[in-house]
Amino acid sequence: MSRTALRPRVLIVGAGLAGTATAIRLLRFARSPLEIVLLERHSAYRSAGVAYHRDGNPWDHVFNIQAGRMSVFREDVLDFVRWANHEADRRDWPEPWAGLEFVEQGPAPRRIFQDYLDDRLAEARREACPGVVLVEADGEAVDLKVVPGGAEVTVDRLSAPDLDTAAVGGPAVLPAAHVVLATGLELREPAFAAEVADHPAFVRNPYSAAGVRTLQALAPEATVAIVGSVLSAYDAAGLLLRGGHTGRIHLISRSGTIFRTYPGGHEHGVVALPCPKSLLEPYRGREEFLDRVRTEWTAACAAVGREHPDVDPVVVAERVAKAWEPHLPEVIERIPTAELRGLLDEYGTAIAAVRVGAVEYTMAVIERAMRPADGPVRLLVGGVAAITPTASGRLVVHVAGPDGKRAVEADLVVSNFGREPDYHRVVQPLWRNLLRHGIAVPHGRTGRGLEVDAHGTLLGADGDPAGPVSAVGVLREGDEIVRNGRTGAFAFNLAAIKNHSIAVAAHVVERLEMGDDDSARKLARIHSRLGNSEEVDGPGFEEAVVLEVRRLATRGRAEREMLDSLLEAGIRSLGEGPAGSPNDAHRHDRLLRAEVNRAAVRRLTDVSVTPRQLRRQLGIAKADHLED
Repeated sequence: MSRTALRPRVLIVGAGLAGTATAIRLLRFARSPLEIVLLERHSAYRSAGVAYHRDGNPWDHVFNIQAGRMSVFREDVLDFVRWANHEADRRDWPEPWAGLEFVEQGPAPRRIFQDYLDDRLAEARREACPGVVLVEADGEAVDLKVVPGGAEVTVDRLSAPDLDTAAVGGPAVLPAAHVVLATGLELREPAFAAEVADHPAFVRNPYSAAGVRTLQALAPEATVAIVGSVLSAYDAAGLLLRGGHTGRIHLISRSGTIFRTYPGGHEHGVVALPCPKSLLEPYRGREEFLDRVRTEWTAACAAVGREHPDVDPVVVAERVAKAWEPHLPEVIERIPTAELRGLLDEYGTAIAAVRVGAVEYTMAVIERAMRPADGPVRLLVGGVAAITPTASGRLVVHVAGPDGKRAVEADLVVSNFGREPDYHRVVQPLWRNLLRHGIAVPHGRTGRGLEVDAHGTLLGADGDPAGPVSAVGVLREGDEIVRNGRTGAFAFNLAAIKNHSIAVAAHVVERLEMGDDDSARKLARIHSRLGNSEEVDGPGFEEAVVLEVRRLATRGRAEREMLDSLLEAGIRSLGEGPAGSPNDAHRHDRLLRAEVNRAAVRRLTDVSVTPRQLRRQLGIAKADHLED
């Protein structure tokens, strides 16, 4: 008998950060047999993706945010720092990292995140319930069709020694009860570089092994043009400067945005601010709306400075942006679609700079190089119209700015990781086929990501779930903007992925435990009868939610099983449910269990508090010298 006949299969397409985080949660949440297939088309990206893989991230590339915010578990804020200090294998690390004691507010190199995720995935695999297995497979998903009972995914170049299929080697069709799409960022092909795409002096992806080698081999006196002035541009410029580069480095930016440096000792925080009520007035045009935004923003920043004197002025804007998030969905509702898209395009970089900064390790070398009038780094404001080659082998970057047109001749041009948010334009076969089948629909209001429901399930053109297919990460950018007010990169960054991984894994497990559609419909009817009954309002329900929160947050199997047993007993004690057969009573208990799980997930993904506050509220903070 095949493995798929013994247990349902969940196929995760993409094994970078989002896919790995979701696999970890599935391994921890599943209570009955389950096969989790983690599929990755680039083996070097496994447990890393483009942002963290070792080949594209030399040791000088550090996280933009502090090490203490890099835990993959929202409920265990300092897990990454503890791992780096006590579990990481440092035998091949160079100085100063090999001897460094990592601290919450300090830097950490991005390349070690791959080892961290590998270790946490291995731990989740070891501590999974009996019958819950992980299969790591290589190959590219190129098509997906919804079929009765699940989906069928076509995979090219499939390689998976532990996968029970006769078609290994690909193309192969893998059946799955549920599919999670975690494909990460899609590259946008810049039209301005069409003439030089294959030129040796043009680096399309500085986070590739070839891109890093080109930067490291460049002559110190060479002239460099970097398209962009935000965080990825700083990585390329910083790599050159730390290597002793003395030649001119041009940062070319359409908006002229420069990110701020986090102050020493900075911690993520949340403040409460009133709703910016004038933004809820009818939309009367872009300039009038922006005037209202500026007025409300100025008042909100002043309020934070006045009422929270402990907040460093450098991060006041971040606090205001975060405090406004709960109100932004109602504001966005009032903006016409075309205007909303235009505002996001025009101000996306500025919004990102307001919402997040960078650690001093990244910014100090850039700021020093920009500060003197004759410093090696110059900011050039304008959009790149074209890049053309010269007879000498150099490249000319043609820039159209507010002061007219300029041409910059350079020995090397670096085009930063421009992503393609509009899935109408993504050229990968999987996405072309998903759109053709109607399983995926580009997000209508924002043109960013895909249409999904509150669980992250893909929606078809009719607004109904398109099948047992969920999305995590950047695929949900547009929905995060309009549903949760998560603007800038915070619509798809690590914080969003943590919450997606929890909610999607819990939803998938719940759906599989419900069984067939008929059972789900019956449970829905029971749910409607429960309403606001005492069962979901009383202290017994609250105790059950606390137990479920602890179970979801627990890494060890023995403790999870103990908590699960206590929870089952608590569910049975909540009430007998509607009169009827034993099967009705069983379904009633299953529904209550699902309600308890949903309440626990809402608490674990509550963004109105910081992760540290969350741990205290949930009663799961540990005695640890790194906790305050």
